[in-house]
Amino acid sequence: MGTNNVDRIFTLLKGIETGDPAAVNVINPNKYIQHNPQTHEGREGLAALFKRLSKSNPRVNIVRAFEDGDYVFAHTEYDFATRRIGFEVFRFEHGLAVEHWDNIQPRRGPNTSGHSMVDGPTEAAELEQTEENRGLICAFIEKALIQRDLDEVETYINGALFTQHNPDIEDGVVPLLAALEVTSNDRRKIVYDRLHRVLVQGNFALAVSEGSFGGKHSSFYDLFRISEGKIVEHWDTIEAIPPESEWQNDNGKF
Repeated sequence: MGTNNVDRIFTLLKGIETGDPAAVNVINPNKYIQHNPQTHEGREGLAALFKRLSKSNPRVNIVRAFEDGDYVFAHTEYDFATRRIGFEVFRFEHGLAVEHWDNIQPRRGPNTSGHSMVDGPTEAAELEQTEENRGLICAFIEKALIQRDLDEVETYINGALFTQHNPDIEDGVVPLLAALEVTSNDRRKIVYDRLHRVLVQGNFALAVSEGSFGGKHSSFYDLFRISEGKIVEHWDTIEAIPPESEWQNDNGKF
């Protein structure tokens, strides 16, 4: 087992490749709250999932991982016969993981600016700016995305430097605004309704939000890189939330 919480998550997620039940020893056997609706509760449910996934000869790449207090948030790339991109969030108590959230979608791209869903910087910097950056991202999500005051977008984003990793959107502010301005109820319509949490280490911030995409109840995980008080890079995943009748636990997605 790793010596810090980020190392522990590397050990856990790499267990997907082998199906080794020992990989889940980073999880508290008496308390593990699972928010993936398709996974059973508890450490045993995760061990069973890993065993099943290992039969498809999976590959796991932890692209970047960060810590915010008791939370670890990781940006991941999976090959489970099909390639997927995910964000994994774990909450720790006394060196053991006690709660888990995630958001996974099929890998697509590169986008027309040539960026994949995972490339770019991987190391946090400017650690002293953590709380200031948390406030920046909270304000951006609430004002620009939830309240849909799109005139505020350029208050938070440096358009000249803004690198976009969403497979459907190009670099810069103008293509982002065009995506957010879609109002017809088609597959491209993006609606943010609620911000659930923002996790930050230095100049990287992960926002977890709820809303709809193309009319489907969805979860949005948006990772931002910040420089000199403005957003300069963005990665994301969007996942449709299944109806409660299909859930394998009762904890909810968020």
